[in-house]
Amino acid sequence: YAFLTLFEFSLLLLDLEEHYFEPHTAYNLTGRGPEANRQTSGSLKICSKSIIFEPDDAVKPILKILLKDCKGIGAVEETGHNPFIESKPACILIETKQIYLIKEENVVAPYKYERGEKKVTFQLEVPGKTEDVVQILLQLHRASCLDKQGDQTAMVAAILQSRLARTCFDKNSFQHVTENPHMECVAEMVSPLVTNAGHVCITDCNLYFQPMNSYPDLVVQIGLHSVRRIYKRRHGLRPLGLEVFCTENDLCSDIYLKFYSTKERDELYYYIATFLENHIAECTAESYMLQWQRGHISNYQYLLHLNNLADRSVNDLSQYPVFPWVISDYSSTQMDLLNPASFRDLSKPIGALNTERLERLLERYRDMPETRFMYGSHYSSPGYVLFYLVRVGKDLICLV
Repeated sequence: YAFLTLFEFSLLLLDLEEHYFEPHTAYNLTGRGPEANRQTSGSLKICSKSIIFEPDDAVKPILKILLKDCKGIGAVEETGHNPFIESKPACILIETKQIYLIKEENVVAPYKYERGEKKVTFQLEVPGKTEDVVQILLQLHRASCLDKQGDQTAMVAAILQSRLARTCFDKNSFQHVTENPHMECVAEMVSPLVTNAGHVCITDCNLYFQPMNSYPDLVVQIGLHSVRRIYKRRHGLRPLGLEVFCTENDLCSDIYLKFYSTKERDELYYYIATFLENHIAECTAESYMLQWQRGHISNYQYLLHLNNLADRSVNDLSQYPVFPWVISDYSSTQMDLLNPASFRDLSKPIGALNTERLERLLERYRDMPETRFMYGSHYSSPGYVLFYLVRVGKDLICLV
């Protein structure tokens, strides 16, 4: 499945655990004849598992070519049929056995694909970058052809780290020339299903994230004075995440970062936490409970805060916020809130509310060898969350 917003390109067009490396203004050369009729201008996006071409004309489909489907990648000169015409700048020739067509006629719909041996030619607006682009594509193509998934992931990670190590945060992005940088490191900005690598920099007054691919913006900037809450997170079951909120009671954070080392994550956390200690009150479970008891925050807001404190985030589908099931009466046209029968028995877990089901579970438990367990599934998982989002999302659509 893939989820798309109303915009053309999205990181959700990428495969799971795929990285978006860099964009290039380019032309898709699609035929012979007058130059104006054979060039489609757009953006060529180099990704770790695919090549994506987003045309400037939204009516034309986005092209996606999986690197594992490619039979050849190289640079060629576009000379046409006339040997007396001077050669044009080198182009990138992709030989593939399959092309995906996405959002044709600007309509969100299931992907279409064209199968069969095909040659696709792209010409960069800056011809001098052609050789570099071909080289990175060849490296990524070699990674995609490795037999073991673990070897593919390791090679792509090495390429990614190499590219990040050759660049640094552009300090021209500072809001003020008087800002003093405290630390800089590489990290990934996390959103549901995707991550985006780049550079993090924190100064005496701002937190910055600069994506290496300039997507969705050249830089994300958060003023430290606007930060209200900050949480350490586990990402992929490792203590590498950091989530920053600039509001008191919202569900969504302003940025979720995944670092490559716990030490760097903790250093950034303590710097911001120290700043917050001098400006806002500490946010603890006890403080939120008191606010809830006094009616300062709603039930919904209180439960959101408890989810945040329990390491749950809307940016992590494996640890998505959960809410208690408190109602038992789903048949009455009008609910009697004074009737105890309208509410579930909170002394038992959900799996024990149905007596017949509970008896079957206990019988299975007694017949189990060591180690025994009562429930074979969890109440929340990425699959459950995705199907939930499909039903309730207003700007999301599921594509098969």
